[in-house]
Amino acid sequence: MSKEKNIRPALFLDRDGIINVDKGYVYRRQDFEFIDGVFEVCRKAKEFGYWIFVVTNQAGIGRGYYTSSQFRELTKWMEAYFKAEDIVIDRIYYCPHHIEAKYKKYRRHCSFRKPNPGMIHQAFKDFNVDIPNSVMVGNKSTDIQAGQRAGLQINILYDNGEAEFCLPQDIDDYIRVKRILEVKKFLKNWVL
Repeated sequence: MSKEKNIRPALFLDRDGIINVDKGYVYRRQDFEFIDGVFEVCRKAKEFGYWIFVVTNQAGIGRGYYTSSQFRELTKWMEAYFKAEDIVIDRIYYCPHHIEAKYKKYRRHCSFRKPNPGMIHQAFKDFNVDIPNSVMVGNKSTDIQAGQRAGLQINILYDNGEAEFCLPQDIDDYIRVKRILEVKKFLKNWVL
């Protein structure tokens, strides 16, 4: 475990399906339903000294389902809700790009769009992250791939039984959990 105070591991969380129930292109408060256990996991991560980052594909912006302003408004509300639960999210990274985007400015391949690790790499640049001891939690194979491509050693797939996963054959080193609360047992105490 690192004894340096300026370097810490991070807990990387996908948004839809990890923080909130994935109802497909969620951008309104009334559709935002928190996943049971997510606050407990984040509280434990903060107690143990982790950064908390959200890394989320938001192709709904590029596809024209909602605007970046609507996404930012919901994000501010979500962050305030976490703060009310005594949890600070250190940074939220998102990617509005998609090769089938409605709007040309969003229609492209992007290193930030998972399964690419660009959002995670940006967190490495912005913060002093202990990379090998950081944790990625997602509900899709693209989340696991992004974590692995970024060099994270602990990649957790949340499988609540509601979605089918098609994991590529080269993905074999990940942990599958049935409840978000199970993530707590993979966090280590870095505040000694």
